[in-house]
Amino acid sequence: MNDVLRIGGRDLSCRLFLGTGKFTSYDLIPEVIRASGAQVVTVALRRMDFDTPQENMVKYLPPGVILMTNTSGARNAEEAVRIARLARAAGCGDWIKIEVVTDHKYLLPDNYETIKATEILAAEEFVVLPYMSPDLIAAKKLVRAGAAAVMPLGSPIGSNRGLRTKELVRILIEEIELPVIVDAGLGTPSEAAEAMEMGCSAVLVNTAIATARDPVAMARAFALAVEAGRGGYNAGLGPVRAYALASSPLTGFLHDTEEDRGS
Repeated sequence: MNDVLRIGGRDLSCRLFLGTGKFTSYDLIPEVIRASGAQVVTVALRRMDFDTPQENMVKYLPPGVILMTNTSGARNAEEAVRIARLARAAGCGDWIKIEVVTDHKYLLPDNYETIKATEILAAEEFVVLPYMSPDLIAAKKLVRAGAAAVMPLGSPIGSNRGLRTKELVRILIEEIELPVIVDAGLGTPSEAAEAMEMGCSAVLVNTAIATARDPVAMARAFALAVEAGRGGYNAGLGPVRAYALASSPLTGFLHDTEEDRGS
């Protein structure tokens, strides 16, 4: 089965996107990318030090990987747009993750400012993937604004609390024709598999991999989980029932007599 994800004119075979924060060493980044098979990697522009090569995250990305700059640190649409334009001017490409956060306790995205930034950048031919709170009306506005996908949070950034917004994400999957990519909060490979089984197009994972005892092994585990979850979705999951349904007939046991069977 030729099951590819198409975003921004690019065909992606790997549905695990990677974040690059919180790793104990940048040297781990290439190993983690290879282990996961990730084709899309997000990096905050403020972590790209072009004057100091050993501190420049871009230096550690293998050839062929799509760099998706994120606007981490932006507090409104104007700042997000400025960051995106700077990234493009610095040679970081057209893929941009819009991240506008004004809430400093839970780091929840500002959907209103995100929609404004998306509309501006999509008009400038950026491939815009906005990080958002999973709200159907906001998602529909992002579609109209020109987003290439919508990226609802599973739970707060860096929390590893899992898919706490499951039912809201399910509504987006059912109602939005763009790819739905769960971003933020997934803490275990099984949670990534669950998101894919629901019909998510991809997941973006950072903290759960970067803070694992063995990040490379964890990246491989997430990759396998995403593949398995997507396979389950494509195969068509069986119905969930509120009662038992035997998988074998309940009659015809060896100890049954003719009388037991009503003969």
